[in-house]
Amino acid sequence: MSEQEKLNKVLKKYPWDHKTFFNRPHWTRRNFFQLAGAGVTASFLAEKYAQAAGPVETNSGATTQNTAKNVIFILLAGAPSHTDTFDLKVVNGVTPATFEPTTVNGVLWPAGLLPNLGQHLGDFAIIRSMQAHALVHSLAQTWTQIGRNPAAALGNIAPNIGSIVAIEKDPERLPGQVFPTFLALNSGGGVGAGYLPATYAPFRVTPSTTGIANTTNPDGQSRFNNRWNLVHSLDDTLRVNSPYGKPLQDYNDFYSAAKGMMYNPVVNQAFGFTTADSTRYGSSSTGNALLVAYQVLKAQQGTRFVQITSNDGWDMHQNIYSATALPAKGKILDTAVSALLDDLKSSGMLADTLVVMAGEFGRTVGALTAAAGRDHWVQQFAFLAGGGVKGGKIIGATNATGSDTADYGWSQDRYVYAEDIEATIYSALGIDWTTVRHDDPLGRGFEYVPTTGPFQFSPVNELFS
Repeated sequence: MSEQEKLNKVLKKYPWDHKTFFNRPHWTRRNFFQLAGAGVTASFLAEKYAQAAGPVETNSGATTQNTAKNVIFILLAGAPSHTDTFDLKVVNGVTPATFEPTTVNGVLWPAGLLPNLGQHLGDFAIIRSMQAHALVHSLAQTWTQIGRNPAAALGNIAPNIGSIVAIEKDPERLPGQVFPTFLALNSGGGVGAGYLPATYAPFRVTPSTTGIANTTNPDGQSRFNNRWNLVHSLDDTLRVNSPYGKPLQDYNDFYSAAKGMMYNPVVNQAFGFTTADSTRYGSSSTGNALLVAYQVLKAQQGTRFVQITSNDGWDMHQNIYSATALPAKGKILDTAVSALLDDLKSSGMLADTLVVMAGEFGRTVGALTAAAGRDHWVQQFAFLAGGGVKGGKIIGATNATGSDTADYGWSQDRYVYAEDIEATIYSALGIDWTTVRHDDPLGRGFEYVPTTGPFQFSPVNELFS
């Protein structure tokens, strides 16, 4: 049996799990040993990877904005209603009077729902000509995080946008910086590093007042260090340039990175928080995550991309205007994001920190459904602030009901898509969004922003001018 036939046999026996788009395939220790046990030689696998010979990266030399140092990416999981929030449309007999529609600086705003953000209209921009490609939560949420179709050829191995940022910014890390480049808060089910090395995977944390657990050892630092040194004296031959391949080296990297965060007072200063600060951010899960994001970036310990998933319940098919639905969720978001903008501004960090916020799609418009809710809809919005973005800008406009775009409002004269937001993030960070990596396991070439389709995706440069 040829090496290719052996490999195909193993892959057929152990197919990847496609139950959800978050559970995307990746090479694991188990995969490696299955291949080894089947007699697939390392030389054959090396040959498959070597087929993409040449430079690891190529690009067209696009001019980037290069205005941001960091990114805070907020995924509003479940998809909020755009016409009740950032693209307000007043529907007689439907829109609650408590929303207090008010025109602020020429923008119709739900002052009763998002009062604090209404005071920050000059600090952020809104894209109203954005549409989603899909209306399935898991598919569209993954699409938002990887900037491409998860069902496409490379969708199953595509890294999170944050992992691309991590690998691009890794050379800029300074000695002594111990925080991960890519931090994911309240994002346990979020997309990981795809086919990239585990070094660039998100460090997943659920914020807590006490910071990160297990950063000390109950037997004391001295004894812990002795045990650490003993382990390395015994098995460094397996950890470093491991004969068992990349998975064991990844584990060694994880252990080393974790050790760097132990017995380090900076860690819990950044990841822990006081009750007073939590209250200022709204004493919510989302608020605490935004607070930690701010503190981590302020610490300047190497983190460059923070993803936060707002799991506050934006999927409102029923009773959207009940006290526990949109009014309650709106208050959580309004308090938390406003506090973040306040802190970023007062510290001078807003100038080089790009804040991006969006759901996976929008909500049906006009009258409510029979269940007094709003269902899935492709028209949506995106919120961007800081990092060179000109506050107070509105990109695009929708029709009278908000069901479709009436004015695209940008140079490409089409809808804005998740891929365009991805390109905008890369451009703001000085990353050439036209980059193609030639180290993907399929040998097809991994485009940072895909070029397939009826048009070329592009940064929304109008945000910066």
